[in-house]
Amino acid sequence: MLTPEQTMIVKATVPLLETGGEALTSHFYTIMLRDYAEVRPLFNQAHQAHGTQPRALANAVLQYARHIDAPDALGNLPAQIIQKHVALQIMPEHYPIVGTCLLRAIREVLGDEIATEAVIAAWGEAYWQLAHILIGAEAAEYERLAAAPGGWRGARSFRVADKVVESAEITSFHLEPVDGGAVVAYQPGQYLGLKLVIGGQEVRRNYSLSRAANGRNLRISIKREAGGVASNHLHDDVHAGAMLDVFPPAGEFVLRPGTAPLALISGGVGITPTLAMAEAALAQGDRDVIFIHYARNGDVHAFGRTIDAWASDHPRFAAHVVYEQGGREARLSGRPTVDHLREWVPAEADAYFLGPKPFMVFMNRALAQIGVPSGRRHFEFFGPAEALR
Repeated sequence: MLTPEQTMIVKATVPLLETGGEALTSHFYTIMLRDYAEVRPLFNQAHQAHGTQPRALANAVLQYARHIDAPDALGNLPAQIIQKHVALQIMPEHYPIVGTCLLRAIREVLGDEIATEAVIAAWGEAYWQLAHILIGAEAAEYERLAAAPGGWRGARSFRVADKVVESAEITSFHLEPVDGGAVVAYQPGQYLGLKLVIGGQEVRRNYSLSRAANGRNLRISIKREAGGVASNHLHDDVHAGAMLDVFPPAGEFVLRPGTAPLALISGGVGITPTLAMAEAALAQGDRDVIFIHYARNGDVHAFGRTIDAWASDHPRFAAHVVYEQGGREARLSGRPTVDHLREWVPAEADAYFLGPKPFMVFMNRALAQIGVPSGRRHFEFFGPAEALR
């Protein structure tokens, strides 16, 4: 347990983390991915190259240090971490590796004058205080998923029953359990973990479930990313009949119960979890659903027929689709505007939005501008969580 003196030491490092946290976490990942091959499958190298993973960790470490004596102030950050870890099947044996590399990075980046033995001891105690909380919470979640009807623990073999091209960039994979058993009733908005072997190397990735749970099978819809190791492998090399190792659904960006109008706002492949949310809400039938989607053009617009069918069949469903590049097939053209939201989204709505980071930054500000309070604005990042700023 942290002593009062150690708590003060950790809080005293906050200014250093504010200015140099990203350098520290970048060095941390360099050490860990270089020296510990067993954890490499857990990390997306694109997130390292783009800096999103070090930036996200730097923010998490900073928030933890700021609130080391008041962990409730961390909000849903621990829940986000736990769900990401569960989706990737992080195990207790991974935590000593992370702790060792974190303390090495603190020593090597800050230097001996700042990273004294007292500082290292304080941060070591702080790390393990959090690690024990996460290990316990993750163990409980693994047990819950294993005990749930249709649930499982670790990897379960699924067969690709169908592979459907949804647009020029997005392809859906329909998955059925090889054992013929039931499939856990996941929450709309959650994602699935895959364990792949590509070029002889293990790779783990998370992909959003793009339809509501039915107890029998799963669907993930994946965008081909330029240079994406896993997405290109799935698009090019995985076909109907292939077997995939699948981890249980996870994620805390989920549709919450309510009867207020539901605004589902997506950009690009951000449409995938909002499809599951819309389908679940329409099945409930107790709220208006406003489905807003922005795509570059008609070629990359996925699930257009599904959305049109919902609009035709459900009087409480309204769809607004905007193409950035216009064209004859465009319903509306242009980029997102505050006027769009003011016209389509009532201030009392529950709003869920997902897309590229600039899109989400804009949506968060625009929704606030039209009067949707922060407690009704929900979002998630594909990949490491970042601040919307």
